[in-house]
Amino acid sequence: MGVPTRSPLRRWVRRILKTVAIVLVLAVVAGALYEVWARRRAAQQYPAPGVLVDIGTRRIHLDCRGQGAPVVVFEAGLDTYGSLSWRPIHDSVAATTRACAYDRAGVMWSDPSPDPRNGVTVAQDLHAALAAANETGPFVLVGHSLGGPYAMTYTKYFPDQVAGLVFVDASHPDQFHRFAEITGKAVEPPLGALRVLRALTPTGLPRLLSGLTRNKSIPDDVNRVLAAYFATSLGPMIDEAGSLSASLVEAGTIRTLGNRPLVVLTAMQPLDSAGLASMQMTAEQGVRFRQVWQTLQIDQASWSTTSRHEQFPEAGHYVQIDRPDAVIRAVRDVVQSIRTGAPLAPPSADSGTTGHAH
Repeated sequence: MGVPTRSPLRRWVRRILKTVAIVLVLAVVAGALYEVWARRRAAQQYPAPGVLVDIGTRRIHLDCRGQGAPVVVFEAGLDTYGSLSWRPIHDSVAATTRACAYDRAGVMWSDPSPDPRNGVTVAQDLHAALAAANETGPFVLVGHSLGGPYAMTYTKYFPDQVAGLVFVDASHPDQFHRFAEITGKAVEPPLGALRVLRALTPTGLPRLLSGLTRNKSIPDDVNRVLAAYFATSLGPMIDEAGSLSASLVEAGTIRTLGNRPLVVLTAMQPLDSAGLASMQMTAEQGVRFRQVWQTLQIDQASWSTTSRHEQFPEAGHYVQIDRPDAVIRAVRDVVQSIRTGAPLAPPSADSGTTGHAH
């Protein structure tokens, strides 16, 4: 009896699988080398515009410009933009008073943190960075999106350090509960795909993907910087998203600001098809979402006895990009109110018919 031989088909299948395996290994190795090189290149090509403040075991990037008091501190939303999300208004505000934008732990130029990323640790980091940089309060906190609840948490733990606030389409502690009433299910950021992308960071794939996309509302030079730091900022952003519910609950434990000047700016642009898809809503639910969002924003304005609420039908979530003039005016008005003790100025004529001050 002769020795059985492998069929030609099986031999070809084995060769193909072996070749595919070799190609995959080489691709991963090449991607890893590319990622290491790209991180070094990013640090050289796009250095931090501000200073890296040592808060003990790590550094926080703080970019302060201008002179004057009270000092304005910008708190970004849940994204990888960090301090750059305030670029459209930073210099204009700094022409009136000192203005500081910063990056939370691990985002853009700040060092990552081993601690949980929630509202309390964010407030502690910011307080430590401002103190280490000798920035003197009380401050005006300007919070976009999740930056609003972070600002409230900062006010809770460091009340003597907050003189006034501006909310830029800020998140509300009750928003997920209220959104669930519309859709019948939880409406929270989908983290599954992002976590997979994060796991692939060492391979260089997220960096390649970030280089293929751009925000058309942002200048190309800013898009290039954001793409350069996207891979390293992604993980910390996901960690913050994972603590989102806890951060909102913490922020919800303080809903009074006394007579601190407060301006609430609300984006009322209808959700487009992409926005509806991302939130898994129908067009009808999208209309109800805007109505609920408006109600939550009005509630935020009630947290201070000295407040103003403005709405912008043409502005999306990043009001500081779509209507930088409105955000600049709001910040300047809060600063002026603190300096003079005078009431807040009335809302601008183009901020919608429901804007009010009290």
